[in-house]
Amino acid sequence: AWLSGESVGRERAVNIPSLAGCLNKIAGTVAAVPIRMYKRETNRITEVLDDNRIVLLNSETGDTLDAYQMKRAVILDYFLGRGGYIFIDKVKNEIRSLRYVSEKNISFNENPDVIFKDYDILVQGNTYKPYQFIRLLRNTEDGAKGKSIIEENERVLRVAYNSLKFEETLVSTGGNKKGFIKSPRKLSQAAIDALKEAWRNLYSNNTESVVILNEGLDFQEASNTSVEMQLNENKKTNGDEICKVMGIPPSLLNGNGGEQDEKNFIKYELSNLLAEFRTALNRAMLLESEKQTYFFDFDISELIKGDIDKRYSAYSIGIEKGFLQT
Repeated sequence: AWLSGESVGRERAVNIPSLAGCLNKIAGTVAAVPIRMYKRETNRITEVLDDNRIVLLNSETGDTLDAYQMKRAVILDYFLGRGGYIFIDKVKNEIRSLRYVSEKNISFNENPDVIFKDYDILVQGNTYKPYQFIRLLRNTEDGAKGKSIIEENERVLRVAYNSLKFEETLVSTGGNKKGFIKSPRKLSQAAIDALKEAWRNLYSNNTESVVILNEGLDFQEASNTSVEMQLNENKKTNGDEICKVMGIPPSLLNGNGGEQDEKNFIKYELSNLLAEFRTALNRAMLLESEKQTYFFDFDISELIKGDIDKRYSAYSIGIEKGFLQT
């Protein structure tokens, strides 16, 4: 895979099972977490329930995508592209809709100043300002665009993708090895053509063909089988490495993850991503006059809630100790 130099784009990357599983796990979880709006008061924080922005972020966006689909698409662009972008359709100070824009349709016009950085966002020939978008950017250095996992981890993804291609070739050829034929004498063109046709039928994996090597012809192997290459072991190792890149315990994708694995996923991957998303929302969707008083946040209470046995056990301890009442 390293020698081939074949780049791994977005379409190829999502064909890698471990990466697709990690992306679905993260994007689906984030999209399902509700977003709340809160207000800071003198001695307490209260939830705001009657603001139209809550509806836009959790159910009806005003776009063809609903809120779940919008957040999921933004997370996928965050990992696989230059970032997630949502256009804020606003009239004066009122936000009418939130409209997801695919990162592939976005370009930038940046100034050359490395200190006082500034840029315009270009979409289909129209120019917009950064504050008109919710921007979720991964490992950004300029505030305009981020770095995808494909850009930062291309080698491990290329190895995994080429392993899939190799496996596909093995299946399509019936597992037959590649090789070459040695002959002690020069063959006629008719003999060469007949031999090629017989070999093509053997590797087509759709007929019961036999190749007869006569008059001193000898087949020499030029490749290893999947067993000799330890393909299954390498696939598992590559999958685990991709999970490390994504910050997900491999056991969660294998279906045997425990409670601690879920906690690690929420604590070390999901909480960081939600913090980035929360910051982007507060920056773009609040008026300057609101930023000292109001803020958005993700309600992860359902994610960290224990199962029914643990919850009843906690209730029992609370009643026993006297800080809960029946």
